[in-house]
Amino acid sequence: MTTAPELAIRLARATFNRAIADGNLAMIEPILAPDVILVAGTDSALISGRKAQTLTWKREFASADRAIYARTPETIIVSTVEPIAFEHGAWLGVARDGRARASGTYMAKWHLFGAAWRI
Repeated sequence: MTTAPELAIRLARATFNRAIADGNLAMIEPILAPDVILVAGTDSALISGRKAQTLTWKREFASADRAIYARTPETIIVSTVEPIAFEHGAWLGVARDGRARASGTYMAKWHLFGAAWRI
């Protein structure tokens, strides 16, 4: 059975994926917690904080040969004790010509801030 928190996280993930595809920073920013940390899948670079991650996406969106990244959740486990959830799935980066440039598995930790789930 899918729970309301799981549906909310799946919707937020779909919004994040759409924002990347569209190059829309305004859609990405509200999904990121202020202290979000991203470990890049290709080189394990550590990008710490909403501002740093937003700047990284801004540079990516401006690149002529940028890839479109999408994460597809396979499982979402919502804590019964704390307002957190863990998402696990597959990610894929595709070049504009449709060739896969990078892929792998990912894990994201979500936090409930008020009524909104954020990475």
